[in-house]
Amino acid sequence: MAAGDTHHYAVTVTWTGNTGEGTATPTSYKKDQELIVDGKPPIEGSADPAFRGDASRWNAEDLLVAALSQCHLLWYLSTAAKKKVVVTGYVDRAEGTMAMNRDGSGQFTQVVLRPEITLAPGSDVAKADSLHHIAHEMCFIARSVNFPVITEATYVVEESSGTG
Repeated sequence: MAAGDTHHYAVTVTWTGNTGEGTATPTSYKKDQELIVDGKPPIEGSADPAFRGDASRWNAEDLLVAALSQCHLLWYLSTAAKKKVVVTGYVDRAEGTMAMNRDGSGQFTQVVLRPEITLAPGSDVAKADSLHHIAHEMCFIARSVNFPVITEATYVVEESSGTG
């Protein structure tokens, strides 16, 4: 990618929650949708259960937190490879906080990424930790939101196999 390049993303979101009455009343329909990107498996979406959604389906809030986590992961791994930090495992238990307003609107106030990172034997944890700043600065999604994205990483350094 070069500076000035643009990339476009096309997603089709189709409401599938018409129970026969459409939106005749606030409770006459489901909030289910199907999210489609050509060539990829569909994602079954709904609203958050707090807003009459189906808890078994992804909601926009889940997807936003997942997008931030995934973007950070990908930039972290790329940066680690370039800086010769060998990552052998990465699990993020990310959480987002949304505040509601009196009028029913709301907004995210923060997302906390909590990656648990496993490093190869002999790794420098301080160096590995410093890579989060770069990943955050490079992440397209984090750069696009108007709330803090905080990283609280933990590390495990694998023990050497001790052959010898």
